Amino acid sequence: MKRAPSKPSTPPRALKETGCGAVKMEGGVRMAEHVRFLTERGVPVMGHVGLTPQSINTLGSFRARGRDESEWGPILEDAHAIADAGAFSIVLEAMAEPLAVKITKEVAVPTIGIGASSACDGQILVLEDLLGLSPRVPKFVKQYADMGRMIEEAVSSYANEVRDRSFPGADHVYALKNKAKTPS
Repeated sequence: MKRAPSKPSTPPRALKETGCGAVKMEGGVRMAEHVRFLTERGVPVMGHVGLTPQSINTLGSFRARGRDESEWGPILEDAHAIADAGAFSIVLEAMAEPLAVKITKEVAVPTIGIGASSACDGQILVLEDLLGLSPRVPKFVKQYADMGRMIEEAVSSYANEVRDRSFPGADHVYALKNKAKTPS
């Protein structure tokens, strides 16, 4: 049974002043102490393990994680550490599906998949990716629209009409209310 996140009686000042509802922290074991510190002071924390984009310089690439079972140990340890430290949920990003399933079964908090597994407790995608606005999208993204192409076509049409002076036309400018006679 997944545990429900506890809510402090009054939100911490940082949450009130910024209007945010929580913070998301990438990393597991190395971040657990920070997660515990924040959650003990009433700051809700969402954890994030697997591919951690803000750590890409350390990771070296955007490749999926846990595709070889020999990589599972540290990722499992990270998920447990962040859950045990008080995170209310954990994002599982770009990881082998069996590993995501295992983490989802083992941790006491909900998991949110992004390129992980439909077995996660929830799903998320980056809006720009699913709308087709990103030039390069990960394998795990399903594009639900190609708005990037639509936007390019619209901007191109606008620019062409401005260049050939067909925009703005009579329907897009303001006429005088009363035609005043001009002195001769």
